[in-house]
Amino acid sequence: MKLSIIIPVFNEEKTIGEILKRVIAVDLGKVDKEIVIVDDGSTDATASEIKNQSASWRTKVKNVKVLIHRKNQGKGAAVLTGIKASAGDYIIIQDADLEYDPLDIGKLLVPILEKRARVVYGTRLNRLPNFTKDEKEFLFLIHYLGNRFLSLIASVLYGQWITDIETCYKLFPKKAVDRIRLNAKGFDFESEITAKLLRQGYRILELSIKTKPRGYQNGKKLNTVRDGSSALWTLIKYRL
Repeated sequence: MKLSIIIPVFNEEKTIGEILKRVIAVDLGKVDKEIVIVDDGSTDATASEIKNQSASWRTKVKNVKVLIHRKNQGKGAAVLTGIKASAGDYIIIQDADLEYDPLDIGKLLVPILEKRARVVYGTRLNRLPNFTKDEKEFLFLIHYLGNRFLSLIASVLYGQWITDIETCYKLFPKKAVDRIRLNAKGFDFESEITAKLLRQGYRILELSIKTKPRGYQNGKKLNTVRDGSSALWTLIKYRL
């Protein structure tokens, strides 16, 4: 089996080098690994940092593709570009901001390899709010509540319990997205792909993962109100 790891990146010069090192180093056993990097019109030194890692992947990874958007189009657009260029049997999305640990990719692959699931999400939110850690900051609490609300709406509309619809770690078969048209350009991609996978009859298995959330002062790009409203409408319109 081959796994395509799609890394959409926009202005992440401080973290892209380290996340590439971690993704390159992760051992997936007998699963072949393909890395697809999509630079979504970065205006900082992201491109240079990607180039600096080229020596590492030549000796450690057989297949690495670097694709470039000349203008910033949004995370969804970057992921779609990566999907179209992917050659793997399965696809997983990896954010470039160090919030997610690539070591969890192997964990998410286990139920796929054991044929217990066809779609696996890594959930951060199969828990109550942690007021001593992540949710002690107001913006993170709002993000937690907004995500749980969207996940509840998705669960009601599509008939399957989901706790973290906005998770980056979505592992799904390439053939599933080859059959559907994905339109979202921004963060509403998360809702669209979930809705359309469920509409196709795929069941989503969630496995708990741990993350290190990045603060807005360090470059976090998600806007809870704007992006949450777009995600909510996306869930509703694809159910109608």
